[in-house]
Formats: sequence, structure tokens, C-alpha cells
Amino acid sequence: MPSPSDRVADLVARLLAPGGPLPIVAAGDPVLRRPADPFDGQLDAALLARFVAALRETMHAAPGVGLAAPQVGVPLRIAVIEDPAPVPPEISEVRGRVPQPFRVLVNPSYDPVGTVRAAFFEGCLSVPGWQAVVARPLEVRLRGQDEHGRELDEVFAGWPARIVQHETDHLNGTLYLDRAELRSLSSSEAVAERWAQPTPAVAAEALGFSL
Repeated sequence: MPSPSDRVADLVARLLAPGGPLPIVAAGDPVLRRPADPFDGQLDAALLARFVAALRETMHAAPGVGLAAPQVGVPLRIAVIEDPAPVPPEISEVRGRVPQPFRVLVNPSYDPVGTVRAAFFEGCLSVPGWQAVVARPLEVRLRGQDEHGRELDEVFAGWPARIVQHETDHLNGTLYLDRAELRSLSSSEAVAERWAQPTPAVAAEALGFSL
């Protein structure tokens, strides 16, 4: 009978077989609501490298700035992030959105640094077409490993901290909607047309929620 590690490796191999971007799992699939298993070698180095490359390709194709393994149906604590931050300078400054190189996060966890929080609209590739305002710690300390097993211990601030929290939450079975101000829930079209200001202050007044 196959071991749990063999089953995960077989699952990943089957996902990778067709080539190209992987299908993204949508909210409602139980894999998004279960804590992912710690990565402890279930994938050998070659298969892990192929899986990481597929996660990156899928993230770019979506497009998004982060993707967690459960979002493609794989219950492992692995995520990728990358953000070229193609936004106007005034938005970059207010949101703390700066370019973030490609990173692989293995078994990540985070803790807030300080008590300052920031609230902005946030979306998710597994909840397509919608966004909501989420207040998150402005700075977090991330611990974990990279894809080569090297230890990570780094402080992230601004938008990169938001990405790290969002993707790590996925690995704990948490969606951004669990942390969102639900009165702010808006279609992506409404956010683009009405609430595209650097901050959600106008949306808060119009939709009746607090920041």
C-alpha cells in the first residue's frame, strides 16, 4: 500500500504531466480549509524543482503575486511569491508596495512585529472576481526554509508582508475572507471603477465599515 509520501509524490507527478499552468482550486474545495502537511521530503529534489517551477508558471499566468500549494490541490506547506510591483509611485508609497523577487517558502510561519496594522483591498486566485478589505500587521517576522532547505528568518514590511501573510494563511486552511471586513466585499470591477484609490477610505465611508 502506498505511503502518504508516495501518494503526495504521485499526485504532484500527475498534476505536472500535462505541462503548462496548473488548475487553480476554487473556494469550496476542502483542500483549502485543511492545514497543509509540513514538507519533510515527500517530493525528491527533482520533483520539488519541477513543482516549484509549475507554481511559478501558474502564478504568472493567473496572474498573481503569490500561490500556495493547496491552491493547486497539493496539501503541502509550500508557497511561492513574486511581485514586480507595476503600480504608480503614489500607490506604491501609500501601500508600501515594492518589488519582491521570486521566493519559495517552505514550512513558513509568521509573527507580527509591533502593533501597527494596515487595511487595504485584497483578492485571491481561489476566490476569483472578488476583493475585500483586510487589516493585517504592517510588519511580520517570517521563519521557515527555502526550497533548498536553507533557513529563513526575515522581517517583511508593507505589501510584501501582506503577501507573506496571505500565502502562509493558505497553508493553515485560512482564506483572506476569514479576516476581511465583509461589508467591503466588492467585485473586482467595482474595486477598479469605484475604489481604486490608494487607500480604502472612500469605500469605507460609502459602504459603511470601519478602518
